[in-house]
Amino acid sequence: MKMIAKAALATMLATTMLSGAAVAETLRLSHNTGDSTTWHQGAEKFGELLAEKTDGTYDVRVFPNAQLSGGDQMKQAEMVGRGALDLVVTSAINVTPLVPEMAVFSLPYLYGGYAQVDATTQGEPAKLLEDILREKGIEVLAWGENGFREVTNNVRPIKSPEDMKGLNMRVAGPMYIDVMNALGANPQQMQWGETMTALQQGVVDGQENPIGAVIIPQQVFEVQKYLTTWHYSYDPIFLGVSTKVWDGLEAEEREQMRAAATEAMEYQREITRKGTAEGVAFLQEKGMEVYEPSEEELAAFRKATKPAFDTWAEKVGTEIVSSFQDAIAAAPAN
Repeated sequence: MKMIAKAALATMLATTMLSGAAVAETLRLSHNTGDSTTWHQGAEKFGELLAEKTDGTYDVRVFPNAQLSGGDQMKQAEMVGRGALDLVVTSAINVTPLVPEMAVFSLPYLYGGYAQVDATTQGEPAKLLEDILREKGIEVLAWGENGFREVTNNVRPIKSPEDMKGLNMRVAGPMYIDVMNALGANPQQMQWGETMTALQQGVVDGQENPIGAVIIPQQVFEVQKYLTTWHYSYDPIFLGVSTKVWDGLEAEEREQMRAAATEAMEYQREITRKGTAEGVAFLQEKGMEVYEPSEEELAAFRKATKPAFDTWAEKVGTEIVSSFQDAIAAAPAN
């Protein structure tokens, strides 16, 4: 009997060890673009790296198109904040209903180039936003890239603010409503999941989004004729985890998760910028008419959008805006 009991115990232990080795804790990650975008690639890379660094302790399941928030891309951050979602990859502008200060990244014509962007997202200014997000229940693990937002439409080339007048433009968040109003366009806030159909059916004339992260992978060129590289606004993404998850991790697990996120977002920024650099020629090959404004023309757009800049700079707050402007002033312009 003792031998039978020992054998049974040994079998049970072996089964437990085998099942233990195979079972990982599943973490759900939500983002609001399609599975062909660099957002999704960055999220998948994070999952791979986290599994690798933790020897399979964690399994990240990635859900595109804001599936877990009913298609509402603005709702994802709030759900992570209260622990209804574990992880999120989203852009700053999508979090402005929860944290208005996040609009600082996207103030019109704030940046002159990537070096200035990196001085804020990878430097001290971003920490001010991280502190606010932490109070909302979100721990920012790393910053990635959505990119400089360019404008597309089906009506005419956009060469001046006057060309924007009367166009029905899909926008992602409240700040862009004010920007479009300043330009004389008719802004319509719309979930990304509804946008391609709206463009195809002519419900809206155009939209604005980054080339490498959205316009190419989401095949916007199939439903839009004109593109202007006006670089009018920048919108970073970030990878964040619910503080309910974060607070439950051991110190070593936190280091592993942050390291995986940092590496994944570095990869995501790299492939996004590469896609953007190669993107204009690709879009021209696909039949889009691309217009690159002169410095004088950009100055006209800058002047026209200044009221929106001032309105949102006030909402963001002097301390944060000054921190960003100081970092930008100390960085190269390209």
